Amino acid sequence: MKHADIVIAGAGIVGLTLARELTGRGARVLILDKEDAPGRHASGRNSGVLHAGIYYAPGSARAATCLEGNRLMRAYCLERGLPILESGKVIVARSPAELPILQALFERAQSAGALVRLIDAGELRAIEPRARTVDKAIHSPLTAVVEPKAILASLRQELEDGGRAQFRFGVQAIGPAQQSGSAVTRTLSTSAGPVEYSVLVNAAGAHADRLAHAFGCGKRYVLVPFKGIYRKLRPEAAHLVRGSIYPVPDPATPFLGIHFTRSVSGDVYIGPTAIPAFGRENYGVLRGLDAEAPEILWRDAVLFATNPTFRSVALSEPRKYLFRHFFADAARLLDGITPEDVLPSPKAGIRPQLVDLEKNALVMDFLSEAGDSELHVLNAISPAFTSSTALAPVLADKVAELAG
Repeated sequence: MKHADIVIAGAGIVGLTLARELTGRGARVLILDKEDAPGRHASGRNSGVLHAGIYYAPGSARAATCLEGNRLMRAYCLERGLPILESGKVIVARSPAELPILQALFERAQSAGALVRLIDAGELRAIEPRARTVDKAIHSPLTAVVEPKAILASLRQELEDGGRAQFRFGVQAIGPAQQSGSAVTRTLSTSAGPVEYSVLVNAAGAHADRLAHAFGCGKRYVLVPFKGIYRKLRPEAAHLVRGSIYPVPDPATPFLGIHFTRSVSGDVYIGPTAIPAFGRENYGVLRGLDAEAPEILWRDAVLFATNPTFRSVALSEPRKYLFRHFFADAARLLDGITPEDVLPSPKAGIRPQLVDLEKNALVMDFLSEAGDSELHVLNAISPAFTSSTALAPVLADKVAELAG
């Protein structure tokens, strides 16, 4: 563990798919992660939905990689025999005021090349008999659901079997260490000692900004955590949902709203929320709070005062901790649901959302920044899991440029 040509800090979906791409090009890679297995955080705690290119601004990196990532990840699951539920998705309008947004979303999806249909209420009933809408809905047949942990485990096994990648778990990347004196190698300080590298990729998820700042990069950006909590339908009510039912999202935010998703196991999850959290791993009410909590609270206060989008989220989302508000949101999407149908769930995740401190604005696209021999992946937001296999070649090309 004293030297590697390429070191990747972070064994989430971005780190693993990038490692697969790099080893496929002949590189040798060392993957570090502070946890005991891949994807212990965002990559292993998401809804498992493979998105199909509907939401993302034309010309954005998210739009450029989502559809191809969907295709590649579906193919990977089929090739490796991994669970996949090709159930599709509907997006419904909860009020007449949402119909223009629904129409604009449909037109954006079409312009991006997504396979979507604008359907009426009768067609919706044939697809999702209990879904509620006003007049129209969007049907996305290519939206699928996978088991993220199974994909992460498969990628790990594939990398280990290939012989060109090594994993070191329980090792945290800290920052630059004293230089070795070589013109082509640099040294990373880790919790297990120094590691020399030719190129370092920072794919540390919720901690990526910290590592970037240690290298003097990305100083204008900071990650702000949002907590996603879930509930689920009791087994006797799971038949109410066939696939995925989503609301029309607020186009000003990167969040998609509470929705229903049938998982590959047959459980139907409801969520997630987008509640401002007070820790990068604040999965419970108090669990995951640390010394950074006051600093996060201050950042949130500044955003609340200066950014209308954040203020809207901060005012509306925390109330969903209360069951009646969570249920009210969910019930607007589904006929026949009762409070007794909704059970607690231990499933929770943290979405690390990048904020541009100079603009006091949420960054709405993937973003990476290069140093001298380091590539920092700073904003791997949704649909990063879907996009990862298409994003990996783009990142690998940047690594090649750094390697010279």
